[in-house]
Formats: sequence, C-alpha cells, structure tokens
Amino acid sequence: MSHPHPELQAPPALPEGGLRVIPLGGLGEVGRNMTVFEHAGRLLIVDCGVLFPEDHHPGVDLILPDFGPIRDRLDQVEALVLTHGHEDHIGATPYLLRERGDIPLVGSELTLALLDSKLREHRLKETVHHRVKEGDRLTFGPFELEFVAVNHSIPDALAVAIRTSAGMVLHTGDFKMDQLPLDGRITDLRAFARLGEEGVDLFLTDSTNAETPGFTPAEKSITPVIDRVFRESSQRIIVACFASHVHRVQQVLDAAYAHGRQVAYVGRSMVRNMAIARDLGYLTVPPGTLVDAKDLAGLPPERQVLVSTGSQGEPMSALSRIAQRNHNFVHIEEGDTVLLASSLIPGNENAVYRVINGLARWGARVVHKGNALVHVSGHASAGELLYCYNIVRPRNVLPVHGEMRHMLANRDLALATGVPNVVVAEDGVVVDLVDGVASITGKVDCGYVFVDGSSVGGITESDLKDRRILGEEGFISVIVVIDSVSGKVSAGPEIHARGFVEDGAGFEEIKQPIIEALDRAIAEGNTDTYQLQQTVRRVIGRWVSGTHRRRPMIIPVVIES
Repeated sequence: MSHPHPELQAPPALPEGGLRVIPLGGLGEVGRNMTVFEHAGRLLIVDCGVLFPEDHHPGVDLILPDFGPIRDRLDQVEALVLTHGHEDHIGATPYLLRERGDIPLVGSELTLALLDSKLREHRLKETVHHRVKEGDRLTFGPFELEFVAVNHSIPDALAVAIRTSAGMVLHTGDFKMDQLPLDGRITDLRAFARLGEEGVDLFLTDSTNAETPGFTPAEKSITPVIDRVFRESSQRIIVACFASHVHRVQQVLDAAYAHGRQVAYVGRSMVRNMAIARDLGYLTVPPGTLVDAKDLAGLPPERQVLVSTGSQGEPMSALSRIAQRNHNFVHIEEGDTVLLASSLIPGNENAVYRVINGLARWGARVVHKGNALVHVSGHASAGELLYCYNIVRPRNVLPVHGEMRHMLANRDLALATGVPNVVVAEDGVVVDLVDGVASITGKVDCGYVFVDGSSVGGITESDLKDRRILGEEGFISVIVVIDSVSGKVSAGPEIHARGFVEDGAGFEEIKQPIIEALDRAIAEGNTDTYQLQQTVRRVIGRWVSGTHRRRPMIIPVVIES
C-alpha cells in the first residue's frame, strides 16, 4: 500500500518487460482525466479531458492536462482510447491533436461522433478513427485492447482491458452498475468475471462515489418524479441538465409526450449533442414533440417545455442568462417550473444556488436535487465497487477519477475485499507494474495548463495569483518624480487606486511619509530607481495594511527628471 510522496524524484528507466502508468490528470480531482501507459518503448493514452475552472481561476476558460512529460515522445503514441463522450474525458483531445494530428482515436460510435463535432469547431481535420463496441478487440503495437460495456450517465461508455506481456490492466472508465438502465445496456459483469479468471494484474477503478454507501439508484427511479413535476405544473417547464445527458433528455421527451407538451432545446451544445444522439439512434423523439425554440413561444405556457444547458450555474449558459433576465427570447414568468436535473459538481455550489435564487426571484418554482429525486449519479457507489473487487479479484489496484478523499475511500474498499496491493497516486506520480507487483517509482513534472481565450498555457499560477489579488484586494499605483540634480521629490506622489479606496483624498496622509522615506533613502546613497520603488512599495503597503486591512497589488513608479 503506497502513498504519493512530495519528495519523489524522476523515475528510473522502466525495467525491460515492465508496464509504466503515468496519470497526467484525474487523480486528486474530478475532471481532466488522462492516463499514459508505457510498454516496450511505446505509449497508449486512455482519455484526454478538461477540468472546468472554479472561482479561484479568474479569466480561465478551461484547464488541460499537462502534455509536457510526453511532448517529446508523441511519435511513440500508438493510439488514444476514449472511454466515453463526457468533456472531462474527451475535451482536451483537440489540443493534443494540435501537437500531433495523426494519433489514431479509438472509441464507441457516440463518443467519436461527439468528438468529431468538437474537432470541427477547432478546425482540425479528421484523424484516423477506430469505432469499437463491447466485445471488440484491437491491437496497437504491444497493446492488445478488449472493450467491455459499462453504463454511465451517457450512452455507449466502455471499460478497456489492456493486455501486454507485463500483465493485464483493466480500466473501468467512469461507470456504475444500473441493473435497469433506460437503454437496456448493463455493465457487463460477466466480462469482468471472465477477465478476472484470466488474471487482472492492475485494476484502475472509478473512485468518484467511493464514499457513498450502498448502490447508486437506477436512472428509472427518476421517471416518476419527472412525471409528477409535469403533472403538477400548470405553466411552462424548463429542464436544465448536462448537454450530454441523453438518458435524462429521453425521460423529459417521454414525459412531455405523455402530458401533451412540446419540447425545444436551448443552448448550442444541447442542440448539437441531441441531434447527434438522435441521428445515431441513442435518442428517440416521440412524434410531434420536438420544435424549434423560437416556435415554442407561439404555444400556450402549459404546453411548453424547454431543455437547457446550465445545470452547474455556468455564467454564460442559457439557464444563467434566463435567471438574469438577459436571454434573447426566454423570460421567466410567475408560476413557471424549473427542474435542475443534475448533481452539484464540487466547487459549483455557489454558482448553482445563485441561479436558483435568481429564478425564484422571478416567481419560478425550482425543483432540484436538494428537494426532490431529480438526479442520480453516473458513478458506482461503495457497494458496487466492493462487488467489482470480489468479481475481478485483481492483484493490484490503482484508484483513479476522484479527489484524494475519494481515492482513499476506494483504497479502503479494495483492501477490505482482500486485494493484496493498493497504490494511491496523484497526477504525475509514476506507477510501474513489474513482475506482477505495482509500485510508485517516481514523479514527472506536470501541472495545470490554463486556456485563456486563444492562449494555451500562457497563463501561469503566478498570473492567477495576481488576478485574485486584483479581484479581492484591489490595485494602487504611485508615481513620484525625483529631481536628478537636487535628489529631492519634484512632483507627486500621485496615487491612484481601484478596488477599495476610489477617492484620492483618502491617501493624503500617506503622501508626506512617502516623501520622507525617499529623502532618507537618497541621503543614504540609494539612488537606483528600483530601490526607490521598493521603498515606496514598503511605505504604502504597511500603511494600507494597517489602515484598511488590505494587501493590494502596488505598482510604484519612480521617474528621474
């Protein structure tokens, strides 16, 4: 049983015949999933996803895995396997393909269709695709892949078994064990058992719900709640869910048809994804149910249903704009019902409650996970994970997909079932499987890569710290002119502030102390403008801290004339 260690060094060369696992995202966080497998000098990547920014990432659009550890080895990549079509598993793929455009992509039909629309958005030409389904086997270099059906909160999800001469790895991807799925496609536990009989040397398991006891409820358990909302609503209904949650949209379409309502999609990603799902047969639209959003307004309110993005309170999403009353054509009226059919992703709670409060202010009734069973998780709870460990009987386990608390809970479950070795790692921590035993052997440098507008990786943690200071503490500029002959202050200090004291008069009392401090510094022989600027910074910084309890960003400018 191993733990990540901050003092880890770069890993040694991989022993001949060994298998190396390098997680570049998804371990210690929910999102940004990407794992690199190395064997016989070749690489296989499983998933390449994004993480969505939180409040402490001002101005950031997306967070990518760090490709740095494999950047000079991209020619050794045999394939990129995508387990399912969620953004946190496919969203960074266009950025990887910018660095090597011909990496073969492997995934299910729906996963690759969702990815293709994303590649077109990025104006990338289509690369080699390998469409696979459960039961298929493919070989890429020294990696023999077998795909296993699993269910999740998006159709067509797959686990992947990776056979190599170093042993067999089974990677679950995101999964749960819904025994009554809406599409009838259950997690193939018979295949898990068969692979277990063959011998799973390393089991990478989804940790997201490892702290949740019991079994994740079935998607079908939500259907009566949705039906009741439709039955009790006398006006328009707005449903917000993830733009990829085909099953939830199917339930809404069925309920709308049963209650004589018509449905329109709102939000570009929702329109695009549901069109793809319908074209491929993953979504069945009852006759006469779907209309264009602009045509819906012509119907009486009791026949209208809107399906929208924005269940996580994203500021630019359709639901947020509706809550702020600045959506182009959707305006909340007294008596409307809003159904938030999703979970709260950690870190998004405040944004979601802001939207709920905004909607309620205009008179909407908001039904959400806090007051009704309107969402079930897409991830296996503790009972399901125990079940899997007992079926697969792996020799080694590496918990993936989750924050540290989730992975530690998953470790405890594996140990409880008698798994002999569990390795808990984080992003960048290298795990080697050698002679049937997995162990941590080192660490590679990998951090967050921020996408800010068109800039990828141009923003650093230091830049974000500056932005946070500007946003929370404010900004002060101080301009002083020094006479180069007399060495005295000839103009200023001129002080400008943003963020806490807008009135320049508030700085009158500190101007004389700045002049005196500069006079002293010059008298002591400090005539370097940089040193004099630091003197100004110290004097005003101490004063602002003591007077206003703030630590703003201070830009001192000293000019010699």
